[in-house]
Amino acid sequence: MSEHPPPARTETVRLTVSQAVVRFLARQYSERDGQRQRLFAGCLGIFGHGNVAGLGQALLQAEIDEPGALPYVLGRNEQAMVHTAAGYARAKDRLQIWAVSTSVGPGATNMVTGAALATVNRLPVLLLPADTFATRSAGPLLQELERPDSGDVTVNDAFRPVSRYFDRIWRPEQLPGALLGAMRVLTDPAETGAVTLCFPQDVQAEAFDWPEELFAERTWHVGRPLPEQAALARAV
Repeated sequence: MSEHPPPARTETVRLTVSQAVVRFLARQYSERDGQRQRLFAGCLGIFGHGNVAGLGQALLQAEIDEPGALPYVLGRNEQAMVHTAAGYARAKDRLQIWAVSTSVGPGATNMVTGAALATVNRLPVLLLPADTFATRSAGPLLQELERPDSGDVTVNDAFRPVSRYFDRIWRPEQLPGALLGAMRVLTDPAETGAVTLCFPQDVQAEAFDWPEELFAERTWHVGRPLPEQAALARAV
């Protein structure tokens, strides 16, 4: 008989990838000088092909089940939504930010200029553009844009050079690491900028058994930039 007790069972909860994203974001907090607040003020979005049945459904359900956890605000222009999020982050001294969700194709590319502005100015914004089918079970549909000679490249790769952190969630198992990596960059004033997580439309609606600890409340310390020692000496 083994002397070692069996490992403790990890409690899980079954959610779609989109539901997991919304629940995770709603439980992130920022802190500075003892003041703690929700990290995400909400999600700006224009829903259509690629995200309406994924993140759109998840945000609606969250508003019903847990009102105010991650409020949704309808946008009218994708670039304007990113500029709004960047301006809000600046006004909040990077302590509170917005997520931005768009449909696949031109809806996503409209965010690229806003992403560049956020990254150049070290302003944290979380971009959640929809992407083409991970399974490639369907060809380009409606407003999808992809390269016919390279199946693993889509128009969302345009976000790579203008993002401080970029990832595409091909499988549900990749989500926890991507979310935690995104939070690390979003809450580091020296490294922050646009963070882009691309979500293929079929993966958004895929159900998975998530460890419950993924949705525990997390508090991220957002430090103040430290002055140069020479500047501090001159001030003294």
